[in-house]
Amino acid sequence: MPEQTGASAPELSEILQIRRDKLKALRESGKDPFEVNKYGRGDYAADIVAKFEEYEGKQVSVAGRITGWRDMGKASFLDLSDSSGKIQLFIKIDALGEENYAEFGTWDIGDIIGVKGEAFCTKRGEISVKAAHLTLLSKSLKPLPEKWHGLRDTDIRYRQRYVDLIVNPEVRETFKKRSMIIREIRSFLDARGYLEVDTPVLNTLSLGAAARPFATHLNALGLDMYLRIETELYLKRLIVGGYDKVYEVGRIFRNEGMDSFHNPEFTSVELYEAYIDYFDLMDLIEELYKTVAQNVCGTGVITYQGTEIDIGAKWERLTMSEAVLKYAGVNPAGWKTDEDARAAAKEKNVEVEEGKIAAKGHVLAAFFEAFCEDKLIQPTIIYDYPVEISPLAKRKPKDPMFTERFEYFIYGREMGNAFSELNDPIDQRERFRKQVEEKRKQGLKAEIDEDYINALEYGLPPTGGLGLGLDRLVMLLTDSHSIRDVLLFPTMKPIQE
Repeated sequence: MPEQTGASAPELSEILQIRRDKLKALRESGKDPFEVNKYGRGDYAADIVAKFEEYEGKQVSVAGRITGWRDMGKASFLDLSDSSGKIQLFIKIDALGEENYAEFGTWDIGDIIGVKGEAFCTKRGEISVKAAHLTLLSKSLKPLPEKWHGLRDTDIRYRQRYVDLIVNPEVRETFKKRSMIIREIRSFLDARGYLEVDTPVLNTLSLGAAARPFATHLNALGLDMYLRIETELYLKRLIVGGYDKVYEVGRIFRNEGMDSFHNPEFTSVELYEAYIDYFDLMDLIEELYKTVAQNVCGTGVITYQGTEIDIGAKWERLTMSEAVLKYAGVNPAGWKTDEDARAAAKEKNVEVEEGKIAAKGHVLAAFFEAFCEDKLIQPTIIYDYPVEISPLAKRKPKDPMFTERFEYFIYGREMGNAFSELNDPIDQRERFRKQVEEKRKQGLKAEIDEDYINALEYGLPPTGGLGLGLDRLVMLLTDSHSIRDVLLFPTMKPIQE
């Protein structure tokens, strides 16, 4: 019988020593479990349980981790967990022989074993494997978390995801679903003629975009370099080069704050298509979400944090100004000057980001954030953003104070961003210049990407571009509260020794 764990167990250091002593005894007897290189596993727990009528009475070979143990004198019942699920093992002294059964009795919960035997059903209706032969494949030198409580401390779960995956099967399901979501996105885009590409993670420029990059150094060339904060500019270079549809599932790095919705490294999906505009992208993202939800969850109606979200319904579409009128009761069309906008902000106690009080566009964005975002529970597209906060989007021809840009929101959270891309190199340079100046005023390093301007001067066709936060979509479709719940290894502050 393995040693106890939990409140009545010996001190942890004693438990660790007991397991090391067992390993030493095994090695001294010539049975080192770490020398086993291969095991002929032919079956999975979930298959045996789900298709028992095909397996009943037949010999099977399974392998996995011992996650439960119940001694019954000359017999024992074990729970064996593999990547597919869990199955009960019936271990009897008569089947193994006294010597083998005694050796088996020194094993522990957490050990990884191989089992060959007959699939059968117990009198209590439990589908099981009657073991005829056991092999210890790897010795667990640390005990799993206490059986009845499992691993619930979120800090430990995130730091030791490998233990979290062992003892919390629902966590494994979350990450299986994450993989399914990525596969469905790729399938959706591939079927529509998009080409998946890879673009550089390391850049020589600290660009003028709002996000702050991570800095590093390339010793071979003596260059300071920066981890990318987006994939946008390289993907649009490819549209210049003649591809009509490209996308990238890429890791992004931003040296900024952390909370339940932000991690310094995350995954985005960015796509660009020539000869379409942002209205075409509205249709595409709505169709993509509906397709992925249906194929992954089996329905367009999901529950997120207790709230029903109808992804399958027609998404509402509002301009930013319409949203402010609807939810704040203020009509931005009435602001004739920047002073009018500032007066409206003061009247409604709306705070505008420091240094940006002068422009109507910044005030409109502040109103939207203060009054509208948290109201957008069902899928909603907000479009026509002010030019002041959209340095890469094309201006609206009939109203150049606004751009052909939209973001879409679910559960009060921004989930993605799209533009009719700016393809005027002169306008683009001027917007980059203002953005760089703004960052330098804050004491930050920033430069204009002259090569991107050079690419635009060769001619970028009318293009629609969209970026979606993959992790946020996974959160939504797995009902996960925090972004850390959908990242296998989220960024964590080191434990101080």
